[in-house]
Amino acid sequence: MSNSTIEIREIQPEDNKQMEAVIREVFIEYNLPLVGTAYADAETPKMFESYAGDKEVYFVVTVDGKVEGGGGLKPLNNAQNEVCEIQKMYFSNRLRGKGYGKKLFLKCLETAKSYGFKNAYLETIPELKEAIHIYETNGFKFLDVPLGDTGHFNCGVWMLKDL
Repeated sequence: MSNSTIEIREIQPEDNKQMEAVIREVFIEYNLPLVGTAYADAETPKMFESYAGDKEVYFVVTVDGKVEGGGGLKPLNNAQNEVCEIQKMYFSNRLRGKGYGKKLFLKCLETAKSYGFKNAYLETIPELKEAIHIYETNGFKFLDVPLGDTGHFNCGVWMLKDL
């Protein structure tokens, strides 16, 4: 990848199928639950349209123009206006371990601050240890119960950070 062109940018409509494929690939690779997770979300096949509202954004990471990962944020469902949720942060195995997940995660946090959110919330699955490590090292604290109403009943790790 050293000679590749790598870009982090906002998702475009033509990125939907590639981002959906990345998300589904990660679930299969890690043998994660498919129900009660992003795998089964109605918005997964239409990520561009799903992040078109106020204080919502989804970023993709492209390698030579091909979407290899992404992550976004939006206000947390059924929570205080000041809480956003970092969502659907997934990367192909071709991109993992190269620092782009951390870069994208930090971009999401900075964007959340610029939108005026006071807290960032996220949910994940215990098997995604690499991701949990990034969240912890960036100041996220574990919660005993979930916040809001994400519908992700198979995500057993809940974390929150003051922005």
